[in-house]
Amino acid sequence: MTGLFISIEGGEGAGKTTVITGIAKALRTAGHQVMTTREPGGIPIAEQIRAVILDRDNTSMDGRTEALLYAAARRQHLTEKVVPALEQGQVVLCDRFIDSSLAYQGHARGIGFDEVMAINAFAINGLMPALTLYLDVTPEVGLRRIQESAGREINRLDLEAASFHHKVREGFLQAAERFKERIVIINAEQQPEDVLNDCITTIRAHRAGI
Repeated sequence: MTGLFISIEGGEGAGKTTVITGIAKALRTAGHQVMTTREPGGIPIAEQIRAVILDRDNTSMDGRTEALLYAAARRQHLTEKVVPALEQGQVVLCDRFIDSSLAYQGHARGIGFDEVMAINAFAINGLMPALTLYLDVTPEVGLRRIQESAGREINRLDLEAASFHHKVREGFLQAAERFKERIVIINAEQQPEDVLNDCITTIRAHRAGI
């Protein structure tokens, strides 16, 4: 595959959507073919799984069930959308990937990194992002942004206790330490334009010609 696979990670309210939009615009201006997508979702089957995962009525969902649903959505999304785009030489910008599973289910739900990696090893069949940008914000900042954001739907994960979101952040930081050759931490509490500039600079440092 000749394309470039980049995942954008972060807790609730980290600003991933804004950053992805800005990166895509900058790369397209530079002449690159760019596909933006998200997890869970991006294609009809995965969007249906997303609806089940994030349904506010599904509060009884078991943590391992949650992890398996994410892995199932991830597999279909990869085979149907991400891999074909990479084979066409596109830059793929994905809102969340395997590190979200590690942070949310592996650490915050207490399943364990190794267990979640094992579930996902079957799903991804060796395909990992070449680069992951982790947008780091404290839960207090992220959840406040969500509350102040007009029109954003509140999903099941938004309703978790503050302690859960702190564990999610711990999980992301542990993943960044474990996979430091791939994950770059971006201070997402800066002004939006500074966050975007840091992301673009990181991408260009990672891949010459971008």
